[in-house]
Amino acid sequence: MTRSLLAVTHRGRLRALAAFVVAAGMLAIFAVASASARAPAVFSVPGAAGAGPARYDRVLVERFGPASARTVLVLVPGSGSGAGAFGFVGRDLARRVPGLQVWAVERREHAFEDTSVIGRGDPDQSLAYYLQGQPVDGHTFQPPPSSEVGYMARWGLGLLLGDLRRVIGKARAEGRRVILGGHSLGASAAEAYASWDFDGRPGHRDLAGLLLIDGGLDGRREQPTLAQARAQLRDFETAPRFDPFNQRAPWVYGAASAIAGLYAQRQPQSRSPLDAVALVPAAVKPPFASTNETWLGWVRSLLYPAQGAAAGHAGHPAATGDPRAWVDGDITPIARMARWLAQAPINTVDWYVPRRLLLDVQAADPLRPTRLTRLLHLRLEHRRTIHLPLYAFQTSNTAPHVLRAARRLARTSRIGSPTLATDLTMIHSDPLTALPARNSFLRTVTPFLKHLTQ
Repeated sequence: MTRSLLAVTHRGRLRALAAFVVAAGMLAIFAVASASARAPAVFSVPGAAGAGPARYDRVLVERFGPASARTVLVLVPGSGSGAGAFGFVGRDLARRVPGLQVWAVERREHAFEDTSVIGRGDPDQSLAYYLQGQPVDGHTFQPPPSSEVGYMARWGLGLLLGDLRRVIGKARAEGRRVILGGHSLGASAAEAYASWDFDGRPGHRDLAGLLLIDGGLDGRREQPTLAQARAQLRDFETAPRFDPFNQRAPWVYGAASAIAGLYAQRQPQSRSPLDAVALVPAAVKPPFASTNETWLGWVRSLLYPAQGAAAGHAGHPAATGDPRAWVDGDITPIARMARWLAQAPINTVDWYVPRRLLLDVQAADPLRPTRLTRLLHLRLEHRRTIHLPLYAFQTSNTAPHVLRAARRLARTSRIGSPTLATDLTMIHSDPLTALPARNSFLRTVTPFLKHLTQ
């Protein structure tokens, strides 16, 4: 569910995107990784054999923490997120828990993203290049058309878990223990991995623990009929990528999120130029003149509404002003959110999410074999034998469902008593972005991880 702060073009699409997120080639990435001895390591892991060219059978991992660590926490991003979503919290966890490394996994579709201009840190150039069709240094942005990536129609949950198994295998080298976790859809993927049958071997046998951040499989999602699922599979052949704005430009969601972050970071009090961008739907734009900080905060509030106890902590637009400024919250300041979104080339938002992955996770929700999982070849066969320490955290946007789902998993497996935590003053992105002193996820997960690293 992370992933970016852009919403959809009408109320129904907004709800769909909230559920969906609830966000430069290899040479550029490795150049960043080696440019500074203090930079977290970024490395490539050969993935499972999937549909399409073999060059896409690999994933990137961003690593935080000491090489001497004997325990590795592998984190899977949400549906609309990239590995950069864990950029803040990965560093914080590695600092707080001795003997722990954190590995943030970048799904294979990242290979299609051109973050070359965003990586320069210039919002005006980025706006021109990605959203206005203007060349930068003689190059024009050319996103891959659907007609060239039809094989992504088969990039589903099974392929993601195959990639994860190879990452986990590398993490387990030399006798290291592995804890698998994720945020939003990434938490669902972690549960599915533990239950998955890998040629007769249960996935949970690879693991020393499970960690669910504001997500998971709760058994309550509406399931498509077999006929509906078959129709979706046919549709994926010509439209394999999720298109949040329904305008045949799936990359706009990710690119515009990063650009909004850059503007709020570099020109926070200037009037936002994104109101004039045709590719950004009118429904996500503030109904008043806004600064770049306010534009970003406004759209975040559309995607993750701060209700109840969270309303007093999330920030809001000023009542007056031309343009209106942003009145900051105390959990995730808007400047920190801007920096989180503007990361590149390991970025926060996934530009090209495979629709098959979303269907598969929806079908996996019961975490047991069904007619639908058999149609989709989802091998969820080992839930009852899962015997792992479990931690789950929920915010105001997902309560009470996340902890209800964690209790269900514990009750229908051999997990026993899970470690559960709630903070109703937080919104969905806060566990990944909050100031460390205000992050109750960090505070409650640290003892759980310290126990597992002993």
